[in-house]
Amino acid sequence: MNKLDAKEEILKLSEAINHHNHLYYVESNPVISDYDFDMLLKRLQELEQQFPEFAFDYSPTKRVGGDITKKFETVVHRFPMLSLSNTYSEEEIQEWETRLKKQAEGGLEYVCELKYDGVAIGIRYENGVLTRAVTRGDGTQGEDVTTNVKTIRTIPLQLIGQFPADFEIRGEIFMPLKSFQKLNEEREENGEALFANPRNTASGTLKMQDSKVVAERSLDSYLYGVYGTDLNFPGHLEAVNAAGEWGFKVPQSKNRFIEKTKTIDGIMQFIHFWDKERHNLPFEIDGVVIKVNNYEQQRKLGFTAKSPRWAIAYKFKAERVETKLEAVTYQVGRTGSITPVANLTPVQLGGTTVKRASLHNSDQIEKLDLHEGDYVYVEKGGEIIPKIVGVNLEKRSTAAAKINYIAHCPECQTELIRKEGEANHYCPNEDACPTQMKGKLEHFISRKALNVDGLGAETVDLLYDKGLVRNQADLFDLTFDQVVDLDRMADKSANNLLIGLKEAKNVPFERVLFAIGIRFVGETVAKKLAKHFKNIDTIRTASFDELVNVDEIGEKIAISVQQYFMDEAHNLLIERLKKAGLQFELVEKEGASNKLDGKAFVVSGVFTSFSRDEIKEVIESNGGKNVSSISSKTDFVVAGDNMGPAKLKKASDLGITILSEDEFIQLLKN
Repeated sequence: MNKLDAKEEILKLSEAINHHNHLYYVESNPVISDYDFDMLLKRLQELEQQFPEFAFDYSPTKRVGGDITKKFETVVHRFPMLSLSNTYSEEEIQEWETRLKKQAEGGLEYVCELKYDGVAIGIRYENGVLTRAVTRGDGTQGEDVTTNVKTIRTIPLQLIGQFPADFEIRGEIFMPLKSFQKLNEEREENGEALFANPRNTASGTLKMQDSKVVAERSLDSYLYGVYGTDLNFPGHLEAVNAAGEWGFKVPQSKNRFIEKTKTIDGIMQFIHFWDKERHNLPFEIDGVVIKVNNYEQQRKLGFTAKSPRWAIAYKFKAERVETKLEAVTYQVGRTGSITPVANLTPVQLGGTTVKRASLHNSDQIEKLDLHEGDYVYVEKGGEIIPKIVGVNLEKRSTAAAKINYIAHCPECQTELIRKEGEANHYCPNEDACPTQMKGKLEHFISRKALNVDGLGAETVDLLYDKGLVRNQADLFDLTFDQVVDLDRMADKSANNLLIGLKEAKNVPFERVLFAIGIRFVGETVAKKLAKHFKNIDTIRTASFDELVNVDEIGEKIAISVQQYFMDEAHNLLIERLKKAGLQFELVEKEGASNKLDGKAFVVSGVFTSFSRDEIKEVIESNGGKNVSSISSKTDFVVAGDNMGPAKLKKASDLGITILSEDEFIQLLKN
């Protein structure tokens, strides 16, 4: 292919992929299959590698991330990003509206819209191409996060239609609740501290150095404020609607995310509607924003030193209750992370009874200045996790002692450490702290790890407390006489436990690697490492560069893997487990291939020729990925008998290919 043909095809492919990306992520109306989309993207990647001089800044290949930003440049805003006046009072909204009517000439129209709880962003487009994205910062200047913003699929890299030559659009970047929940589930699986709420997580994600990680976290956006020197719109709503035609994801009237009204009653109806309905949204809002629609009236009303006079934000009151702090206790995780927990007098909040609330770390205890017996205010942070937001100082006893974060592990009394750059304290006594070891043992025999029948948490406690087991390898030295003497253990259950341990020796390498409990090595990472390095010895001698070159393995994981194998006790444990007969080498399954590489499958229902687990195994052995729920990122649903109608409908609505058992077999053959 000559250069002229390559340049033309790259341009056409970029335009086509950007168009289909908009249909999929913004309009939820895909017109081609995910496979066809992936083939277009793959072709573009091949051409850009062959002819890098023709790779456009707005290329869809930028979406996957991979660029590293060591320092975020400070940028002065062309148009100051002022904050809005806030109120929690409907009376103040009425007073604001009355005041405006006295100051403005002619009748006023108001636009009501949602107040998204995320990170404010300003994005500049020149000749229809995204050139710079800057955070709010202090309102005068912010930080350039362009590389990371380009990974957000609802933000267009190149515009369509008739748009101004040079303008800025502003809005909010946020993390959907499903993405937040999935991220916390992964962190819990890896023994990491959970994130507190979607807003802070979105903010932290947007400032990450590795744009590939940003791309994986599925941030979303709504953009709604158009700024420029040559705009020909009479008002705000007209500009928002036009921005939607240029390719932006904007709030729309059809779902009541934005409405125009001429009356205070209309404003109040919008506030009351969303005060109830906000709990049903897939993302967080913390209020509504009311603006004068007409730009000329906005100009005449002007600004105060801090905010525009023509706009105001009404913030919803978070449901808050008061209850007594009975005690602060400390949980020890299997990785040694210490989490302080507030034990509360039970109280109703958001339809549930709250007895406990996480205090996250020592900084939070210090910030709240907690004392024994305090009466505290509790809210549901992000409408999900109960959190203490303040203390009723009027009820504090003068004799109450200040609560200080512990200095030693509550289980083994080892002095705690706090690693540089981390918020949590850790117990470093990982191989002898009883709670840590019990947690490691429970993880080792859990369903996704070795899945040992007849061995649960209670039995692990008994084995440890009686001194029969101190680490994972000790399990395989157990005898029938030792086990049968345990409380509530009869001959049959003792035999079942020993059979379960024997069968664990057939568990494949990737699950054994997950089971040993290396920090940050969850189920997916273990599969990636096993597939790449093939055996445990290659992993433990791998260099840092070799580790980070593996798909989805970042610096943090690489360092953790290396640190694990620097500990001689861990190497001795691996040798004992090898001697016991566990699998520490990847066995390439017959029929394995990369046919399904990168494809996500949901398997549901009852099948004739295979069990569900067998189908899932075939998918993974051919490079595919099994996911638990149907989403826009699912490529195929393999549907058996008795699959739920709701799942089928969701798959159909999203345009996902639904395969019968025979069609799945045919897919593999082809």
